[in-house]
Amino acid sequence: MEHHGTDSSTDSGTDSGTVARTMAGADSRTGAWPDAIDPTSDDPGQWPTGRLLFTVVRRIEHDWNAHLAGWNLNHAGFPVLLHLFSGPRTQRELATLNGVTEQTMSRVLARLERAGYVSRGDDPRDRRRRAVAVTDAGRRAAAQAGRLQPAEDLTAQGLDADQVTALREILVTLVHAQRATEEG
Repeated sequence: MEHHGTDSSTDSGTDSGTVARTMAGADSRTGAWPDAIDPTSDDPGQWPTGRLLFTVVRRIEHDWNAHLAGWNLNHAGFPVLLHLFSGPRTQRELATLNGVTEQTMSRVLARLERAGYVSRGDDPRDRRRRAVAVTDAGRRAAAQAGRLQPAEDLTAQGLDADQVTALREILVTLVHAQRATEEG
């Protein structure tokens, strides 16, 4: 292995100089990607973690949307219904909970309202605002679409039970870390 600027190596044979260039992208001297990771490769084992996650998330989103389409739902509307199970919320609250802008949430709510899954009315906490509530039809659709086993099957393709458990632990850790960062 070519040595790139430091004397400290890890057990994997990648020195810290290579790791730094890997994190930054292509080698600035040669324009080539470091040997350890090649994001242009067809082999997923060569991809950076971000590309791996993006690829899997896009597949799951596609499969999940196909599943939810049976109830005229999608990945954007389904969690909104779940947030409304605890009671009416404002568009602003729903946007915050779902990590989207109010404008985006407005479009999601319009689609849910056309499907008969939500209704909008006066906010009982503040008459100047409008509140969104889940309808009985929305509650039924979310309960049916969100049954545990189909959802787990869509997200765990190719994994055994131990791998699913490990993946869940990692994902829960990532969600907690993300929330901690957002809370400041």
